[in-house]
Amino acid sequence: MSFPRRALLASFTAAILGLALPASSAPPSDPLAAAIARWARISADTTSKVEMTRDTRGFVRPVITGAESALRDGRRELALYRLAYAWSNLAAAEYVATQTAAGHADSAGLESEWKRMRGVLGVSAARPAENALQTLQPAAVRAFAEAALPQVAIYYEASLDYGRATGPESGLYYLGSALAQKEFVEFSRTLSEARSGAPLPARAIVTEIDALERALLAAYRPPASIDSHRDFIVASAAIKEARELEALGFHHGALVRYLLAAMRTGVLRRGVAPREAAPIATALRDLDARLKAENRDHSIGRFFLQVAGADLAIPDSSHTTALVVAEEVLPLYLAALQPARPVAARPAPVVTVTLVRWPYT
Repeated sequence: MSFPRRALLASFTAAILGLALPASSAPPSDPLAAAIARWARISADTTSKVEMTRDTRGFVRPVITGAESALRDGRRELALYRLAYAWSNLAAAEYVATQTAAGHADSAGLESEWKRMRGVLGVSAARPAENALQTLQPAAVRAFAEAALPQVAIYYEASLDYGRATGPESGLYYLGSALAQKEFVEFSRTLSEARSGAPLPARAIVTEIDALERALLAAYRPPASIDSHRDFIVASAAIKEARELEALGFHHGALVRYLLAAMRTGVLRRGVAPREAAPIATALRDLDARLKAENRDHSIGRFFLQVAGADLAIPDSSHTTALVVAEEVLPLYLAALQPARPVAARPAPVVTVTLVRWPYT
């Protein structure tokens, strides 16, 4: 059985599982630790009678294990990122199980539940306010929450048609995904804490997103376009999501998705030729020192340093991801914090191409 976004989740998380980092214990009564422990218990349970729920638990279990490891090693940004993706899938699968147990896993049940959930989710025609999450700190927490918030309405609106096209259980999964995103945003508020230093000066990055999209399209040539087709889809989806978040004024969320897309694009361009780890590690240490020297919330930058560390820790890796983070992603991150450069007006479009797809798949 196939599940929404499964292929994309596997591709996005493959590069950041297995970080080996300095040890540090989580503080007592830590909501992040509690949430990871909760989903770890659920993902380890193989007794569900619902196949979708049972299989999703098994599929997501390595991601939760990675979140546990990251938190244990004191890497909260990475742990939260892993938790966000695991939460979305596991909560959706648990929701399907509850609806199945209640006898709602049929067309009539889906339509009835879809109507009921509109009020539960608070879905409306109005777009989220730009300042809906402006009080969240640090920047990485705000970025992950901003990425989740628009998905509540998107998954909700897609769920009924998706269920009609594929089956009620899949429609319920999308309803569960909408609920999961709402829950994750609410959970993110429990992680918010005041930070010393200047806030991250996130700004509009439409020009940067356009440039990255051109680079990705230029790289989409055989044999890479054939051998790494799924990775191109993942990078393109991240660019699309960055553009959508930017249109909402969610600059923190757009920045993270843009940088994830840049990382994927860089890896696709450079390939997997073996590289020495030592010079890359030196470059990353220099970047880390630069971030630490600034009295600013660089939690988003730290997140990508952790991604690079994951790649360096993998035995027999080509270390392409770490190299791309050092030479492309972190420089793009720092550039995005500077004032935008003036750009020439874009030529008028000659042809419009519309692609139709399910959200985030």
